[in-house]
Amino acid sequence: MDDRLWVLIDPLLPPWPERSPVRRPVSDRLCLQGILFALHNDMAWQLLPLELWFGSGQTCWRRLDR
Repeated sequence: MDDRLWVLIDPLLPPWPERSPVRRPVSDRLCLQGILFALHNDMAWQLLPLELWFGSGQTCWRRLDR
């Protein structure tokens, strides 16, 4: 995802909860790229490759759900 697109999308994402018990493990930008990768390739969340640094499929799914 290029920087111009990210500048448009970033303000639309919900803020990370201040009282969250865990810190944000993966940046929103990487997680969004993982979500788009999984949807574009029509793959199960569990099959999202960790080698691409998007975070786990479960992380991306939770972030999408949030």
